[in-house]
Amino acid sequence: MTTTLFATAYFGPVSWYWHFNRSQHPMVEACEHYVKQSWRNRCVIATANGPMTLSLPVEHDKSGHTGIKDIKLSEHGNWQHLHWNALIAAYKSSPYFDYYQDDLRPFFEQRPGYLFDFNQALHATVCDLLGINAAMSETETFFPEGQLPPDWTDLRYSLHPKRAPESTGFIAQPYYQVFDHKRPFLPNLSILDLLFNLGPESIFSL
Repeated sequence: MTTTLFATAYFGPVSWYWHFNRSQHPMVEACEHYVKQSWRNRCVIATANGPMTLSLPVEHDKSGHTGIKDIKLSEHGNWQHLHWNALIAAYKSSPYFDYYQDDLRPFFEQRPGYLFDFNQALHATVCDLLGINAAMSETETFFPEGQLPPDWTDLRYSLHPKRAPESTGFIAQPYYQVFDHKRPFLPNLSILDLLFNLGPESIFSL
């Protein structure tokens, strides 16, 4: 059985879930140091003005050596309110926002905890809405890039905002988006974009 190693992600992009849905044994990296400017604490949604990045503010050691499971979400900046309002503005007219909003709103009403735990809870909910198995093992030791066991596939760093998702084998399938009438299709947005626009049919794009 082939193991695919993922980094934790905040409402990961479609490419993340495309790979996850094809993985025989998905595993999430729980032993790495926190990596800045990655999908670990950000996602991209489609708005009337174009793509928007939503970033989770985190508290960490500036030395860059804080373990991913020790990263706390900041209580400053009222980010829960800002992120939820951004989702409403972007997707309130989408076919399935009203259908799913009650499942997602509670995550933006709770007191901030740890990034890893928050992401994993979101992942479980998203998978339930997609109709796919959310189960992921957690790593118990850290393997540096290029030093994984031979039957493992490493997607921790290749699934990254600054790297082309096609380099991992991902094939984007265009689908209806709220602002199709204003701009060309925007690929590899947050899984929420797919979910709010396609609803139960999202699984067919994955």
